[in-house]
This record gives sequence, structure tokens and C-alpha cells, in this order.
Amino acid sequence: MKTTSKTQYESIKADTNHIRVLVGVGILIAGLIIFSGQSWGAATSAGKIVTYPAPAGEVSSSDYQVQVSDQKIDTYMARVLDPPFAGKRWDYGGSYSFANFDMSGSVVVRITSKRSLRNVVIRPQSYGIKTTLGNDHTLTLTLDRPLKISIEPDGRKGPLLLFANPIETDSYKAGDENVVYFGPGVHKPEKIVMGSNQTLYLAGGAVVKAEVLAKGTNIRICGRGILDGSDWKWRTGPVGSLIAIRNSTDVEINGITLRGSSHWSIVPKNSKRITVRNVKLCNSRVQNDDGINPCNSQDVLITDCFIRSDDDCIALKGLDFSAENSNVERIIVENSTLWCDRARIFLLGHESRAAFMRNITIRNLDIIHFTMTPFLLEPGEDMRLENITIEDIRMHGEGQREFIRLRPVVNQYMRKKVPGFIRNVLFKNITLDGQPGEYLVQLEGADTEHNVRDITFENISIEGAKLKKESKQMRIGKYTEKLRFNY
Repeated sequence: MKTTSKTQYESIKADTNHIRVLVGVGILIAGLIIFSGQSWGAATSAGKIVTYPAPAGEVSSSDYQVQVSDQKIDTYMARVLDPPFAGKRWDYGGSYSFANFDMSGSVVVRITSKRSLRNVVIRPQSYGIKTTLGNDHTLTLTLDRPLKISIEPDGRKGPLLLFANPIETDSYKAGDENVVYFGPGVHKPEKIVMGSNQTLYLAGGAVVKAEVLAKGTNIRICGRGILDGSDWKWRTGPVGSLIAIRNSTDVEINGITLRGSSHWSIVPKNSKRITVRNVKLCNSRVQNDDGINPCNSQDVLITDCFIRSDDDCIALKGLDFSAENSNVERIIVENSTLWCDRARIFLLGHESRAAFMRNITIRNLDIIHFTMTPFLLEPGEDMRLENITIEDIRMHGEGQREFIRLRPVVNQYMRKKVPGFIRNVLFKNITLDGQPGEYLVQLEGADTEHNVRDITFENISIEGAKLKKESKQMRIGKYTEKLRFNY
């Protein structure tokens, strides 16, 4: 079993795409067809694909048909706004489609839909993917590397999320020692408990209706299958999260898709050295379906992920002091695409009673849809929120009121009822484009002690204009010190 090196969390220049280089040049043999079990690969002169047929009983999307290098890719459905949230004031655009396949080299994707594709937008737009419209209902595009994209004929209304993964290198089968294996098909174990030195493997074409509790050391959860929580009503799942990691060390989640969480989705609590890599979250079925919430944990790496959620995409929380080290520290979120339908993209500080939340790096992200303040830093309980770097972020705005808020607060989640502290925060190389909006940047301390200090804005662009102290978006309140603008 593979283990996760601690050094990968400590190096800010770590190469997070190393899996892709493991695919040898020799696999690119023109015309070769490979068939193995329930998945098969088709090699062309340009690249290789591996597909995973959907299991019987799984409802396929009626909105889109997808082919990659002339091979069919099955499409799945994800619901939004189940009761009691249906019919409220929110509109997420209805159910949406998603599909997975593996690839190397360069592949051609052909998408057919009963809907008009004439005005389709491919997000993130930073990828620069060009499309060719065959007719009003057919388009083609080329992918030269694994990417996760949102194909949007009409914004948030029923897009196709297309997840092109690197070729899988894991190899597990039923009966392997210390492996909990789910092959292609629909499975309903409801609750899966993982211990030390175990691997949970969800094969491509598997839909596993369960929540997972991981507790121990050296645990892997991997594969190309789907972990599905959509059978449970809001906040009624058997574990409380789709994947709950408790008091654990060296845990990796790699390659799987999560659908329809009934509550928080991935929650490391009192844990260290956690990796979440190439994970796709297809949520927004209920409220409180946060994407990934490291709680009282250290050395967490979140990389190459796609998150769509109703509630916060990433929320860092210091819920209690039960562990030897209850701080939230050395967290990296990078190389990912984020979409939040109702709440925040990043929430730092709420429900946090740890002494420190610090050494947080957020970098190289595309934020393709958001609603509330995407960067909300509001510590309380005397917690010191410090040493935060947020850089190389590309954002699509839709006229929102607020962009950034830094403010120590007292709120309903707190026991001591005192604010926290904000120190040493860097925002760097961030662009926010799209529809006109206020996009306010609000900074305000709570008092002379619980203040906001040492905040740097470097090369921040809002609707094409550099952010300066005198910019119309800036709202600088009391108890704010050492504010710098570099551009």
C-alpha cells in the first residue's frame, strides 16, 4: 500500500501532477483496442481513453450524449434542491449531468444535446478550450490533457460537468488483502468503516450508496466509482458525512466522484497528513453539504479537485480542543475548480475554538460560480487567523455585492463570545471578471486588541481595474492596521 510523504505538504512548490507522467509513451499504439472486465480503452493515433459504463438501474442524462474519440461516455444525473429546499427563493438551474473518463494524449470530445449549444460557454474559461459547432445541437472540442470542465449552454441551468481523469494506475481486485472492493454495479452497504492499512476501492462503473468512516493510519479511498449519498434526506446519513476522517494519519482520497451529500461531504477531524486528489463533488441537493471541511487538522492537501456545492466549498473549522494539537494549520488548496450555489467558496473562522488557524495556502484556482462572499475570514473565540496566502485566482462574477470580507466577529457558533484576530494575509494575482457588480472588499477589526493587521493586496483586478486603497470597492473600517497595495 502506498503512503503519503509528509514533505509534500511542506513544499509550496510540490508537483501535484506527477500521476500524469506515469503513463508511458508505449500505450499510444494506433488502432489498439484493449478490453478488461467492465472497462475498456480505445487507442487512437492521438491518445488513449478508458471508459466506465454506467450500471443497470442508474438513470442516465437525457440532456447530453457524449463521445470521446468515437467511444460513448455514459452520463449521470445529480439533483439540486431536494425537499424541504425545493421551491424556496433559490434557483440553481435544475438537475445537471456529469460524466467521467480517463485519458492520455490528445482526444476529441463530441457532445450532442436536444438543447441548443449555439451559445455554449466552457468553464473555466482560463483553459482556453475552443469549440466547433456542427449544428445547433452538436459541438466538438479537443482536450490535450486531463481537465475538469463545465459545459454550459445556459449558465447554471443544467450544465454538463465533464471530468477527464488521468489514466488510473491503481490496480485492485475483489479478494485483495486489506481491500474493501466494490466492482461495477449499484451497491447499498449504507455504512463502511475503514481502519488502519486498509484501502476502499470503488471501481469505475460502481455506484456505492454509503457513507464512510475512516479511523486509523495509512488509509486509502480511491478508484473511479461514485460514492452516493442522495438516498438520505437532509442530515440523516448513517455517519454524518459522506467521508468522515476521525483521529487519523496518512489518509488519501483519490479519483472518486461524490454525489448528493446529505450533510458535510469530506471532513478530516483531529487528523493529519490528509490528501484529497482528483476528487469530483456533485452536490447542491441540500443545504449544509459543504465540500471539504478540515476541522482541527494539520497538513491537509486538496489538489486537482472539482467542487459544486450548495454550502461552502472549503470551510476550515477548529471545533474543539480534544486532540493533542487542535490547531488548523498547514492547509493547501490548489489547482482546482470551485462552484458554490448559495454560500461561500472559502470560509475561515466560523465554529472555531482552536488557538490558531494558520499557514494556509490557497492557489491556482478557478471560481466559476459563486453567490455570497467568496473569501470570508471571520475568526472568533480569541483564535488567531494568520499567515494566509491567496494567490493566482481566476473568478467569474455575476454581479455579486461582496468579494472579500476580513472581520473578527462574535456569532451564534461561539461559546466565549469574544472576537478573534487576523494577521498577515496576502491576496495576490487575482482577477474577477464577468458581469458588473459592487464586489466590495471589507476590512474591519472588532476593537483595539482584536484587529485586522498586515494585509497585502498585490495585483488584484476587478472588472479590469487594479484594486487600490481609493478604489470604489474598498471599505476600510476601524481597527485596521498596516494595509498595503502593490500593483
